[in-house]
Amino acid sequence: MFQTGLPEKNKTFIGRGNSICEKYKNKAFCKALDFYKSKEYDSCYAYSAKVLLQVKSKEELDYVKFMQAYSAYKKGLYKKTLQNLNLIADNKDYTLEKQILRGNIYLKLKKYDESIFFYQKALDEKPETLRKKNIYHNLGINFLQKKDFFKANEYFNKELDLIQAIDTAALISAKMDLANVYYNQYLDDKAIPLFKEAYDLSKFYSDIRLKQNSARNMAVVEKNRKNYQKSIEYYMEYGNWKDSIWNRDKIWELTEKDKQLAVAQKQQEIVLQEEELKRQALVQKSLVVGASGLLVFLGFLGYFYRELKSKNKFITQQKEELNVANKTKDYLFSVVSHDLRSPINTIKRQHEKLKLQLKNKEYDAVSETTNNAIALTESTSHLLNNVLHWSLEQNNQLSFKAEEYPLKPLVEQAVYNFEEIAEAKNIALTTNLEATILVKADKESLKIVLRNLLDNALKYTGENGKIEVKTYKDSEEFSTIEIKDTGFGISEEKLAKIKELEDLSIDKINRSEGVGLGMLLCQTLIKKNNGKLLIDSELNVGTTIRILLPNASA
Repeated sequence: MFQTGLPEKNKTFIGRGNSICEKYKNKAFCKALDFYKSKEYDSCYAYSAKVLLQVKSKEELDYVKFMQAYSAYKKGLYKKTLQNLNLIADNKDYTLEKQILRGNIYLKLKKYDESIFFYQKALDEKPETLRKKNIYHNLGINFLQKKDFFKANEYFNKELDLIQAIDTAALISAKMDLANVYYNQYLDDKAIPLFKEAYDLSKFYSDIRLKQNSARNMAVVEKNRKNYQKSIEYYMEYGNWKDSIWNRDKIWELTEKDKQLAVAQKQQEIVLQEEELKRQALVQKSLVVGASGLLVFLGFLGYFYRELKSKNKFITQQKEELNVANKTKDYLFSVVSHDLRSPINTIKRQHEKLKLQLKNKEYDAVSETTNNAIALTESTSHLLNNVLHWSLEQNNQLSFKAEEYPLKPLVEQAVYNFEEIAEAKNIALTTNLEATILVKADKESLKIVLRNLLDNALKYTGENGKIEVKTYKDSEEFSTIEIKDTGFGISEEKLAKIKELEDLSIDKINRSEGVGLGMLLCQTLIKKNNGKLLIDSELNVGTTIRILLPNASA
């Protein structure tokens, strides 16, 4: 498992930024630093470019360049990261960070020799223990990928020497990596105990990914040892962790036990109070005893009535949730059986066709058939992602947090992911984005909507077509993302059904009407963001889709 060793939480690095902010009183610099500290890397990356035009001191300039380089790294813009690092002057304050960041990038790019070179230069800077441990770990990963098991073993053992006993996550990760080194050398007697020890440790740690990886390792080990029953058990546990369902059920079970214990304790307290009342009643007059008994009886009656009413309400709520869950399940099954059947069958036919072409040595046709199969596979993958996102949203498991964001970087990132596809289809994909718009929305759900709409625009626009994406402030309350294409257009009948999705609930969905899950997901997420999705289309002319989102100040 890759470890960054970078200054996200490094107090010295953050403290240096705070000192610069306090020293120069540059509001733009301080705002960029706030974005960096809160890990809002999209905003930090965009805002740092603005700050570079304002700062004058070399101290501020180097710090901003590194913040922009690190933000680009977190966004996956590795080429831009390396360019920014090269712009930072030779400064001992940044030498260690620069070497580690370069090592990380080349490891991600699978350029292991370059990665090793920069990690070893980082070690020459004598980093503190935590960073040294992470560097040893990543050097071990590099040598493991290069099949240099001796070196990998050396660095993983160095990492283990630095890990504190309470650092459970690092200990589990290191033991799994070291076990993999031995396992790749067929040293099972050394590897398997380490795999088992990592698995046992993961049971007492909350990181689901570590639990998942340790269970998968044990499944592979038991399979290779021909202990198939144990292997199946580990694979099932791996699947449970992967879906996070098992973890959710465990948490629910523990919560229920806590509730039962709390109720039992409360009932015990009530019993003790009753006994105390009885002892006091013995020394009181008969009238007082009778009145007290009556009050106790009425209290019990009211208590049990409230308990019964509460339980009935809870049961009714559970029943309603179960009905919605069943309808959601039925709809998802219908999507899988209806929307996946056709592409899967087509992929099968493409492979059969490819097999026949290879047999007949029709090599010129193989490339076209392969490209068609790849396109179908990507389309099917997109559908599966929609199924996952929509099912998570229906069960309130899709993370949602509406915050203020600049709109331009979000749209730019979404468009960038489709530029190669547009170029392959010879479609002109252009943008006209206002830089000053701030909206209040959930960033991840907005990305899902943009991916779906851009995918549809490219899918239904022919070669030499045009797609224009622009943003503008529609009013004081809303800003607009507009996606306009010159595609095939949508019929009036289908357009009317799509517009009905705005008020459509799960119990009213009819698969026979051809309502696409992607468009249903878009309507659901935009509505959740307090926005609107408006569609205008004309057959053989094109389609214009407008997403209205609330402004940050609205």
